[in-house]
Amino acid sequence: MSHLTLKQFILRSEVLKLYRSMIRVTYQIKDKEQRKQLQQWIRTDFENNKHHTDEEVIRMMLSKGKLSLREIEQAVLMAR
Repeated sequence: MSHLTLKQFILRSEVLKLYRSMIRVTYQIKDKEQRKQLQQWIRTDFENNKHHTDEEVIRMMLSKGKLSLREIEQAVLMAR
């Protein structure tokens, strides 16, 4: 891995934090198959976007990801 600037390091940390938060929320889903599907969707989405290096693009995607996290949290709460 190449050397990261401080900004890149912070953004990377935010992305990893978002990823972990999204995966954590899935553990509240009782149906194992639905949980597995959502986890796979999250992984695939992050994998498909890991090539981005532009800091503005990453910030925009983080904002969208945080919005998605809230939507997933609400959906999981409603499904209980």
